[in-house]
Amino acid sequence: MSLKKSLIIIIAILAIDQISKIYIKTNFVLGESVDVFNWFKILFIENEGAAWGTKLSDILPISDEIGKLILTIFRLFAIIGIGYWLYDTIKKNSSRTLILSVSLIFAGALGNILDSVFYGMIFNDSYSQVATAFSSDPYGSIFHGKVVDMLYFPMIDTIWPEWVPVVGGNTFRFFEPVFNIADMAISTGVGILIVFNKKAFGDKASETN
Repeated sequence: MSLKKSLIIIIAILAIDQISKIYIKTNFVLGESVDVFNWFKILFIENEGAAWGTKLSDILPISDEIGKLILTIFRLFAIIGIGYWLYDTIKKNSSRTLILSVSLIFAGALGNILDSVFYGMIFNDSYSQVATAFSSDPYGSIFHGKVVDMLYFPMIDTIWPEWVPVVGGNTFRFFEPVFNIADMAISTGVGILIVFNKKAFGDKASETN
């Protein structure tokens, strides 16, 4: 796969990701949801932590602001590393599977980085109101933005029968995480690397066999 095709994939994912996030941010109140199907909802939440909303301040004795700053800086270094990995795979004319996977991972990581770095200084908060872009009262500062999530697939939403040991009577929901287009790109890229590992890291000839 050429650099041009890789860039097209990255730009397309970034465009869809950012357009969807900006639309949700400027049209939904935090926590607002819309049912698309019984098993698919648009639900606006914001993630100021890492995967599954985990914050560094939950693990280390630091403030939320310091934890957020450290996490954003880590993500910036990570995106630089992924970018170099993509450049190196293209330069070495690696397999299309590997280049596609790394392109997806890079696009997704960059999409979420944009939220973390810039959204705090662009938007006001979404609590009980619809946010506006380029607000005179932004909710944060550079490096302190929150990632916008909105895709929610509660395909199973029920309660465990009372007779089930330990969990009886508790809510069972699958699939519970709320995510975005960037997350989908990262997960797809990683999934391709796992499922098609031999094609990704083997020689190019193996892709045609």
